[in-house]
Amino acid sequence: MKEKLLVVRGSHLCSNFSFRQVRTGLLTAVFSTALTGMSFANTAETFLPNHVPNLEPYAKSRLAKQVKGVVRDDSGEPIPGVSILEKGTTNGTVTDLEGNFSIDVASDNSVLIFSFIGMTTQEITVGSQSALTIELASDTKSLEEFVVIGYGSQKKREITSSVANVNEDDFVQGGVRSPMELIQGKVAGLNITRTQGNNPNGNTDIQLRGLTSIKGTTSPLIVIDGVPGGSLDLLQQDDIESFDVLKDGSAAAIYGTRGNAGVILITTKKGRAGNAVFNYSTYFQREFVDKKPDFLTANEFKGLIDQGLIDPSNDLGYETDLYELLLNKQNLSQYHNFSASGGGESSNYRASFYFNEAEGIAVENNRRQFGGRINFNQSGINDRLTVASNLAVNFSDANRLGGSTGDFEQAIQRNPTAPIYNADGSFVETQAYNNYNPLSRYANRIDERNQQTFSGDLRLSYEIIEGLKVSAFGAHLRTNANDRYYQSMNDFANRPTSQYQGMGYASKSDSLNYSNTFESTVNYKRVFDGVHSLDAIAGYSYQYFTTETFNVNNNGFTTDVFLDWNLGAGSAINNTNLPRPGMGSFKEDNTLIAFFARASYSYDDKYFFQATLRREGSSRFGDNHKWGNFPAISAGWELTQEDFLSTSSTINSLKVRLGYGVTGNQGIGNYNSIVTLSGGGVYPQGGIYYQTYGDSRNPNPDLRWEKKREWNLGFDFLLFQNKLGGSLDLYSRETVDLLYDYSAQQPSFVRSTLLTNVGSLTNKGVELYLTSTIIKNADFSWRMDVTANTQRNNIKSLSNDIFTVSWIEEGGLPSPGNLGNAIRVEEGGEVGNFYGKRFAGFTEDGKWQFYKADGSIGGAGDMSSEDLQVIGNGVPKYMASINNTFTYKNFDLTVFFRGKFGYDILNTKDLYFGNKRWLPNNLLNSAITTHNNLDDDPQYSDYYLEKGSFVKLDNLTLGYNFSLNSEVFRNLRVYATGRNLLTITGYSGLDPELQDVGFNTGIDGRGFYPRTKSFALGLKVGF
Repeated sequence: MKEKLLVVRGSHLCSNFSFRQVRTGLLTAVFSTALTGMSFANTAETFLPNHVPNLEPYAKSRLAKQVKGVVRDDSGEPIPGVSILEKGTTNGTVTDLEGNFSIDVASDNSVLIFSFIGMTTQEITVGSQSALTIELASDTKSLEEFVVIGYGSQKKREITSSVANVNEDDFVQGGVRSPMELIQGKVAGLNITRTQGNNPNGNTDIQLRGLTSIKGTTSPLIVIDGVPGGSLDLLQQDDIESFDVLKDGSAAAIYGTRGNAGVILITTKKGRAGNAVFNYSTYFQREFVDKKPDFLTANEFKGLIDQGLIDPSNDLGYETDLYELLLNKQNLSQYHNFSASGGGESSNYRASFYFNEAEGIAVENNRRQFGGRINFNQSGINDRLTVASNLAVNFSDANRLGGSTGDFEQAIQRNPTAPIYNADGSFVETQAYNNYNPLSRYANRIDERNQQTFSGDLRLSYEIIEGLKVSAFGAHLRTNANDRYYQSMNDFANRPTSQYQGMGYASKSDSLNYSNTFESTVNYKRVFDGVHSLDAIAGYSYQYFTTETFNVNNNGFTTDVFLDWNLGAGSAINNTNLPRPGMGSFKEDNTLIAFFARASYSYDDKYFFQATLRREGSSRFGDNHKWGNFPAISAGWELTQEDFLSTSSTINSLKVRLGYGVTGNQGIGNYNSIVTLSGGGVYPQGGIYYQTYGDSRNPNPDLRWEKKREWNLGFDFLLFQNKLGGSLDLYSRETVDLLYDYSAQQPSFVRSTLLTNVGSLTNKGVELYLTSTIIKNADFSWRMDVTANTQRNNIKSLSNDIFTVSWIEEGGLPSPGNLGNAIRVEEGGEVGNFYGKRFAGFTEDGKWQFYKADGSIGGAGDMSSEDLQVIGNGVPKYMASINNTFTYKNFDLTVFFRGKFGYDILNTKDLYFGNKRWLPNNLLNSAITTHNNLDDDPQYSDYYLEKGSFVKLDNLTLGYNFSLNSEVFRNLRVYATGRNLLTITGYSGLDPELQDVGFNTGIDGRGFYPRTKSFALGLKVGF
């Protein structure tokens, strides 16, 4: 039996390699300069890194036989540094610079294990031999593995596009709120951010290779087990086998209209033939505040009263820390997943069931979900017919009452001398600007969502003749959400002096989203003459999407007994002095139809070619442009198969890839190309009031696809005896026919705006992935993975001869102050540019001064629009991560760092709460320290821009795998994980990791939902 050493689990390696041994002198020189922190000498004993112990002295006392020999590669070259271990012991050695070794073993029955990075491991029984000649073969297992590429799979060695693969072994450890966090920082160019930290009801922003649209979808298409648009709610971390990210246009073109922002293919675990296997996984997790806002305490607030900055009437006599009261300090999240799998030669199954309860750091803020997933596969008719089915369901209940950004804003600005309760137990409501008591709301309101998500699919495949297969695939995806909301009679917003006149308010809403998918394909695979390989597929795709909503509200409830379960009891139905009850319903749908084909050809595992074409039609576009064509072509060349590199002692594998592809974007609203009606006023006729209707939008029969044209040049490599592997990609993309709402001439247009295609934007970047098993011996290993990327997004054009716009503004700043928008997008400019005033200092009495366009200095009232300019940019220019995995015997340690660099943050927290003009509301300490000289109303300028670059110790996991000799337990692992443990940054705010996708980038909003560090204890058991 042979043990195989998987050397490079790198997700980007696509090349075949032929191993050639590095000569002695070159090996020493290359390793000593290429691998930082490793030192070598000219003796066999110290050839390995100097911290690897020499094991021979510990075993000589009991050893009885000496064995000598030499280890060579498949070309006959000696291999220095091969690890040799006597099986079942700690007795071992390594080969010297000529591949020679000598080891004393216990007996003729001893077994020697020979292992070396990049080679297959061998086990040899000593027997009567005293001299051995060992030949180790190259380990090409990783290059023979298959990667999912959309409507099929392909060997890594044959891939010609930019495709990243992340398997379960490389997932981010510990508990995650979203499945996408499993690969956060693992794929160069893929940006995954949770803008509200670990809020269990918060969203996850995903963006691949920068921005691709102004109005359309900017997130990658998610495909789960072949279902386009699959729901992430149906995925649990222990049910996922791998992620495959189609990054460039030539890879994503097979998905046509939804490939502009990239495609993420998620494959779930399936059953396998063999005995029944059971697995149980669980963890318990606690959250702790990472950094608390530095606001004034009650005593510090009273100090401002003593200074005369606040009227003494604002001292209400208490010391209250509302921030602490809003924290759920006893939070405990838990996760349980149990799976069973097995089967025979013709059928297999896997079923899993889970319970996942996530509690936020905020009170009244949690999400509880449970569900399951079943996969079944059956083959028959001499294995020509296969049937595969997946069923998945998720039930979730979310408490959304707590955790809103405004609640923690109250904790910062609320008078810290004010009590929470009156003497009679009622809540104290301070009356300062923008104030309310969050605890009062928690006591008197309900805000919950109950959601059910279901996915079912069935695939039939039949092999007509050898190599020719037809298949049909159908799927139904359905999400139903029910929201309930109630404000009691005791709620401050419903007080007798309010519009609700002391009575309750209730609302309910339902939404249903479902899609039906049908796809059929014909696939032909064949190898000709042993060197020509052809893989061709053609298919048809149909998808139908529907959304239905219903909502109703009423008020005037004179009792809270019924809550929102008896809406008809509200007296507002008959009492016209109360706000009018409301109801509404809505339905919309759209259809996608496509024909696609792809052909892949390779010659002698040296030259690779692929061509793709998808023709797709969408009901969302105008009659003149409902259909679009999305072609792609790519090629690869394995240079190390050529004579000029085949004997290289440094480059063990090198493949170059070049691809071009066109993808589309149909992620806009429905019915934008046609006339739709909306309700206007009512008119009386015969004492009856009739509803009127009119055009709600201008029709545009020329509304067409946004298209992205992308070039990608890539290199996949293995270097230095396969110790260093990775990939390098350079891409350039241009999105044309950008959609935006432009001013429309009236007449002839009825409405003032028209959605039409005009602009274009460009994006360029470099992506790097490196992986190295730096040390690998009997007891200890160290593997390092590095990802890094750069990106530049520029607006190329926004106007044409008919439709013009000078700029687009985003990032509106909240009141008070009417400060306008922080971000401006204009032709020739970068996406994410902050646009505003340049700070020139304060006057002696603390008033603002800014630079004007002519270089002079003026006050806030002297500034005009001509004086504004680009003052910063909120999009990170560089992103990087470093993952270190250490193993020592049964222990393993993961240390994962992640960072973003080269961007600015607008600190709006300081802009508002760091200004003494916010008094008598409470302030941040910066108002009386950093900004103490300021005595003026808030102004937006580069004064509040800070550098946002950061490095985080994002994950630290220590695990132990028990060695078991049991008929019941197959494996047992325990682990402890800490996440977001350390942040190194110059930013003064709570967290420099903000929303950096889309156009509203780099703005640290006024909300203070806590960023947390989390600690989890987990267990994995195999039966």
